[in-house]
Amino acid sequence: MKVFSKLLFLLIFCTAHSVQAQQLKQTIRGTVVDHITKAPLPGATVVVLGSDPLIGTTTDKSGDFRLVDLPVGSYTLKVSFIGFKDVLLPNVKLNSGKEVVLTLFVEEDITQIDEFIVTADEKDRTINDMIQVSGRTFSVEETRKFAAAVNDPGRMAISFPGVTGTDDGNNNISIRGNSPNGLLWRMEGIDIPNPNHFVNPGTAGGGISILSSQLLSDSDFITAAFPTEYGNALSGVFDLNLRKGNNENQEFTFQAGFLGVDLAAEGPIAKGYRGSYLVNYRYSTLSLLSKLGLPLGDFVTNFQDLSFNVFLPTGPKSTVTIFGFGGLSDQDGNAQKDSLKWESDWDRYSSRFFSNTGAVGLKHSYILNQSNFLQSTILASGNSLGSTSARLDDNLNFQGRSNENYSNSKITLSSVLNTKISAKAALRSGFYLNQLYYNLREDAFEEEIQSMQTHINSKGNTQSVQAFSQLNYRANERLTFNLGLHYLQLLLNNSKSLEPRFSASYALDEKQRLSLGYGLHGQVQPLGTYFAEQEVNGQIILPNENLDLSKSHHFVLGYDRTLNSYLRMKVETYYQHLFQIPIRSGADETYSIINQQWTFTTDPLVNEGFGRNYGVELTLEQFTYKGFYFLLSSSIYNSLYKTNEDVWRNTAYNGNYNVTLTAGKEYELKKNRVFGVNLRSIYSGGLRDTPIDLDASIEKGEGVYIEDQLFSEKNPSYFRADLRFSLTKNKPKSTRIWSLDIQNATNRKNVFGEYFEPLSNEIKTSYQAPLIPILSYRVEF
Repeated sequence: MKVFSKLLFLLIFCTAHSVQAQQLKQTIRGTVVDHITKAPLPGATVVVLGSDPLIGTTTDKSGDFRLVDLPVGSYTLKVSFIGFKDVLLPNVKLNSGKEVVLTLFVEEDITQIDEFIVTADEKDRTINDMIQVSGRTFSVEETRKFAAAVNDPGRMAISFPGVTGTDDGNNNISIRGNSPNGLLWRMEGIDIPNPNHFVNPGTAGGGISILSSQLLSDSDFITAAFPTEYGNALSGVFDLNLRKGNNENQEFTFQAGFLGVDLAAEGPIAKGYRGSYLVNYRYSTLSLLSKLGLPLGDFVTNFQDLSFNVFLPTGPKSTVTIFGFGGLSDQDGNAQKDSLKWESDWDRYSSRFFSNTGAVGLKHSYILNQSNFLQSTILASGNSLGSTSARLDDNLNFQGRSNENYSNSKITLSSVLNTKISAKAALRSGFYLNQLYYNLREDAFEEEIQSMQTHINSKGNTQSVQAFSQLNYRANERLTFNLGLHYLQLLLNNSKSLEPRFSASYALDEKQRLSLGYGLHGQVQPLGTYFAEQEVNGQIILPNENLDLSKSHHFVLGYDRTLNSYLRMKVETYYQHLFQIPIRSGADETYSIINQQWTFTTDPLVNEGFGRNYGVELTLEQFTYKGFYFLLSSSIYNSLYKTNEDVWRNTAYNGNYNVTLTAGKEYELKKNRVFGVNLRSIYSGGLRDTPIDLDASIEKGEGVYIEDQLFSEKNPSYFRADLRFSLTKNKPKSTRIWSLDIQNATNRKNVFGEYFEPLSNEIKTSYQAPLIPILSYRVEF
């Protein structure tokens, strides 16, 4: 608490310190394009609402506009173009350090008579116009200002309805009771590997995001019944977009804090050329926090990453984009060699963990004609992760306990064609071809034979194919529906899935909207699961090599109501039926891959399991108005699974309820400076745990769980309050931002689970993260 008090005093001191106020100005500029064909729209009008006298301009022949000499602050822009719907873009935040460069998408008006203005409730609409249910757009500003989000999309998303964090120590999220591993990550329209540091095999989350918020633009997050272009996922989708660098001026961002140092640079490729570059590098060592006395464990933890986006126009109708990211992370721990200081069995272990991930893509975009837009991408990606551990025996000699090394790489080719059939109808079709390479090795210590045994040892390559087509049809201003198919096939064992998808939205009036959606979704098993080894009659076989895809039916019904121009309410109810889920075979077996959060399963499995998730979500949201916003998300849900024993059991993620309040207020203390206060409060049902058989654990010397009571115990309710304080100072040609994030500000000891401690022969409780303050300083210039 002393560290926290000092940091808060420093921030208050910075706030109180006076500077000479002056009128600072900056530029908002950008391009207006057709939502479907991406063609620029010359002659569109862009005005600043509320300005007196009215400030506005029209787009030039390239669809570009420019609003210069605007005082720093927050603005609402209105875009108008004959034959297209008017668009309102609220809360465009303008600081002195950087220009705001926008790409504004407008949609053709099928009536061409009545004016339709996008109001506050449209913030919940997604960038992808094919999404009608269970989706929302999130901004870079949200990843920065939400308390304890620390620029991480995964940590930000736990503010949204139906999303719960499974561990304070990482950004794994369970969506509507599903496994965190059912999440899909995309970037610039193509699937990417898990973009996080400290990744475990087969997972979709990690310790910290590799991706810098400096590169991200507004993106989509989907929680059910995805459109047909998304495949190989059961729970949700992060569809990330990258922003282009400033193509006229060099701009820089420097950020330093307890999590490390960031440096971002952007600017034009050449004078008079519309191309630009944007690059960010970050280096961090979390051991800095430990040196301040924070209890983060005995491990030395490091990570660094690089991400970039290079935009290269190649003609009036075509562009090339080169984008990518890479991250290196590792964690080392050393055993305590003085046995008199052993307090737990973990003190006897030395370990090393590493996780390296990267991707580089080349995207070509081409406007074929007034009705067709083609986007083709090739992406090379891969990850390498693993760990080793050894344990000191009673004679202080190291005995190997585990050795894991997993390498995966992939080359993906995709091509997507967007066709505007008419003002009412649009068709999107495409394919993804994946060439997969793998080199997997896993050895683990077996207590029964007191030696290391190989569980996975496979090297080779395979392929997967995905194809889709979807029609978007606006019957009138009230009714819109989407209909399509997705196809997924893994050539390793020719497992396949043909998946119909449907969604519709109907506006009851200007303030109310009904929506419904259905989708069949399939997912390939974590790759290492297929190569689990089993010895039968002296021969090694692969019992899981012919596992089928896991599948799930999604059903969603939603209701939206706009309460006023900045306040909206949304209710969604859903049901998900999961089938073909890998389980252990047998009438008394309780294991299902649904509950597998870490590493690969090496037991023989069969596709005979089931699952079901159902619930209702209520959201009340005020978009930023007079500097204040809030998002109240609540959900009541049930998440169950079934094996051959024919009993419905709780999944590990069945907390049953979740309420999250995220709110913030900005105060203009004086000209050119803003003080922000943000809060996030989470109250949810505890996740599930399995009781430990103490006598059996003592006899065996390690934790023995009661398998027929799997996930029968529920942890105490989870409560966490996060705070964020920020001070923004605008100066001539620069913006400086101090911020202090405090995770778990009340220092509540939330229960993570129970474990058996061999050293004392006791069952002990492990807890989630304590109070963690994170101070940072950012300057944009």
